[in-house]
Amino acid sequence: MQTLPYGSWPSPIDAALAAAHDGHPEYVGFVGDEAWWTEPRPAEGGRRTLVRRRADGEEEPLLPAPWNVRSRVIEYGGQPWAGTARDGRPLVVFVNFDDQRLYRYEPGSDPRPLTPVSLVGGGLRWADPQLHPERGEVWCVLEEFTGDGPTDVRRVLAAVPLDGSAAQDRDAVRELTDDRHRFVTGPRLSPDGRRAAWLAWDHPRMPWDGTELIVADVGDDGTFRHARAVAGGPDESIAQADWAPDGSLLHTSDRTGWWNLYRDGAPLCPREEEFGGPLWKLGQRWFAPLDSGLIAVVHGRGATALGILDPETGEVVDAAGPWTEFASTLAVHGERVVAVGASPRSAYEMVELDTRTGRARVIGAEHEDAVDPAHYPEPQIRTFTGPAGRDIHAHIYPPHAPGCVAPGDELPPYVVWAHGGPTSRAPLVLDLEIAYFTSRGIGVAEVNYGGSTGHGREYRNRLREQWGVVDVEDCAAVALALADEGTADRGRLAIRGGSAGGWTAAASLAATDVYACGTIIYPILDLVGWGAGETHDFESRYLETLVGPLAEVPGRYAERSPTEHADRITAPFLLLQGLDDVICPPAQCERFLARMAGRRVPHAYIAFEGEGHGFRRADTMIRVLESELSLYAQVFGLNPHGVPTLELSK
Repeated sequence: MQTLPYGSWPSPIDAALAAAHDGHPEYVGFVGDEAWWTEPRPAEGGRRTLVRRRADGEEEPLLPAPWNVRSRVIEYGGQPWAGTARDGRPLVVFVNFDDQRLYRYEPGSDPRPLTPVSLVGGGLRWADPQLHPERGEVWCVLEEFTGDGPTDVRRVLAAVPLDGSAAQDRDAVRELTDDRHRFVTGPRLSPDGRRAAWLAWDHPRMPWDGTELIVADVGDDGTFRHARAVAGGPDESIAQADWAPDGSLLHTSDRTGWWNLYRDGAPLCPREEEFGGPLWKLGQRWFAPLDSGLIAVVHGRGATALGILDPETGEVVDAAGPWTEFASTLAVHGERVVAVGASPRSAYEMVELDTRTGRARVIGAEHEDAVDPAHYPEPQIRTFTGPAGRDIHAHIYPPHAPGCVAPGDELPPYVVWAHGGPTSRAPLVLDLEIAYFTSRGIGVAEVNYGGSTGHGREYRNRLREQWGVVDVEDCAAVALALADEGTADRGRLAIRGGSAGGWTAAASLAATDVYACGTIIYPILDLVGWGAGETHDFESRYLETLVGPLAEVPGRYAERSPTEHADRITAPFLLLQGLDDVICPPAQCERFLARMAGRRVPHAYIAFEGEGHGFRRADTMIRVLESELSLYAQVFGLNPHGVPTLELSK
């Protein structure tokens, strides 16, 4: 057993290893009897490919580079593919990221375009496709930009011919709805083919604030008629809808304060836990009806489980296994269920549940330990007390490495991780980025601050008009509690976050003296600029909920913005930004740095060509992790092995 200072422990988890294992399988589906999904390729520029699990159990990657199966609708995208089997052969439709066109793909032949060429980053985009080969069409969401501004856009449901006739002719695309609603999800067709259901919402609401469930009659000619709202409203969030085999309509609603499941308006399993979540991407699925009438569900309070709900009894039986978290993607075929599960000891992998036997097994993207799992951290699920006695949920990852201990009188440094969103949460899963730090002797505290999901609408609404206050207070409360109880070194606390978490990190450095330094990743820094049109359409009115209407409370926007109060920041920081980011654009960082100029606060700014909102390239992720560790080493007085020194400017 070696006795070494915290932060200097040797670790086999280097930045390249963490980058190679970034991302996870997504968007599962069945094509005939086969399970298919998308999978990231960090070493190939961060593209996503399709993978199939063949009947013999072998995984087969499809669509080689440069194909990239990913949609840009609402910028965060959504379900980018759909498939079926015709005469025993797969027929797949997918969105290619680079040109945002829909393609028809049959393995063994090249993909063929179904939609016309449009401007990259504008023009036409597609998401959440539903294949209807009997009609010769694929139904999906069409996002069409009508001007130069990010909010010059319309969204409708559309039918694209499968014969390729729309590849050169926009007029061959049949619009199923008008554009009266700003946002829509892909249509779900009833078993008898006579009704379609989808979700819709409008500014200034986000989908976790209020959505409507729309049902329309479908004529013999495929036209939609008599569209009407059957559930939802401005203060009720419906996260998903689908048809059961018997023709009843299922949906998740938070009308009671928790996203629960309903059938034709009647509750199926009333519980104070979530059977849905925030709809950041079109086509997310938390439930899927089986042929037997049972319903596969992803549910939980905080962390999530995969279960089978009997709608007649309200009983849920969870799949046995090591998984503590399931992503919001599900597919069913007969009595088979495929989901994506993970745990603190394993990354996300494809899990199949046979409802006839109750047996769950890994069928794809199987987790393989890249290092001895003794180097993985063991999370502690904790609830802290914040201002006014409010609960704050967090995952605490103490420093851990086999064969290493710190001197008995030394307390470890800790980094508070603020998740993005902010209407989201930190999942309880193995993350080699966390292990990169904990295995070197640096603790990590993931804080699901007030406003996070997974704990009901009341917890989620704590952030209403309080962004930059509650999130900052909750992160600080956890950090100080760890120091007060002797878990963390009070003088060696840091904060880091990306996107909304980057905002929280920067706001924390401006508003508190809790942290010795911070890492700020593709952040929001200037609320006035962001709220006045500097972001994309989907989130362009988000701040009206998080802060308040800009016209009514302009002083609040200025008061909370780190850019406006750069003079308050004295702690060193690392600022990281993708130059292609249209959600949190580089201009935010540039204005912030201009305000910091001449203040002699040690800092570094690294901007990455070809990266957008969320870093996807392996070389980017390697530099990010090594730079972050170097910042902590310089500020905390650590001596990590083999890490390039980050140059800090003043």
